[in-house]
Amino acid sequence: MNLLQTEDLVASYGDFQALFGVSLAIEQGETVAIIGANGAGKSTLLRTICGLLRSRHPTDVRFDGKPIGSLEPEQIIALGIAMVPEGRRPFPSLNVEDNLRMGAYCGRIGPWTLERIYTLFPNLAERRLAMSPTLSGGQQQMLAIGRALMANPKLLLCDELSLGLAPIVIRDIYAAMPGIRDEGTTILIVEQDIQRALRAANRVYCMQKGRVTLQGRPSALSRDQIKLAYFGV
Repeated sequence: MNLLQTEDLVASYGDFQALFGVSLAIEQGETVAIIGANGAGKSTLLRTICGLLRSRHPTDVRFDGKPIGSLEPEQIIALGIAMVPEGRRPFPSLNVEDNLRMGAYCGRIGPWTLERIYTLFPNLAERRLAMSPTLSGGQQQMLAIGRALMANPKLLLCDELSLGLAPIVIRDIYAAMPGIRDEGTTILIVEQDIQRALRAANRVYCMQKGRVTLQGRPSALSRDQIKLAYFGV
């Protein structure tokens, strides 16, 4: 059974349709990447999976075999899906440790604790009492990942992990991904950096204008196939 599955998923912002029949499947233990240019629908897909946007039918999104398309975000978090949002979005009035504790509010039991997060990201341990706006962009991204992991999710959704970060910081953040997966967390990454996504993922989906245009294992996809699916040229 797939851990996550969408079937002909449609989503809209008011009268503007953003997703057109998106179907994907993610197995337990995989790292799957979704690539595509700005406006391809990648972030909209994540927002719909986690309940911030409504799907057309409850069964359009299934998690652990259960339809979740009609559930509220807090119900979806309780089932085991957590998201690292684009732009990181720490709580500015809280320090690092309190931001992390906020991620655990749903009370799910699992391997991720404050101590485990600090082991994964030692920079956060060093700055655990610092207010979140004083952190660098890379530290804020680590904080956003740690906060999501504190919910002990089965599935971690990561929206644009590398956006606005220096290459050395991106390298360190992606170096943490195998350790996260080794704890039993399946990972779905949205990424504009094609090469970074191909190196990190077991499988990749490419989106263009709200549709899936290519899917497969990175080793099986040619540069020309990816270029056509990504840019349409």
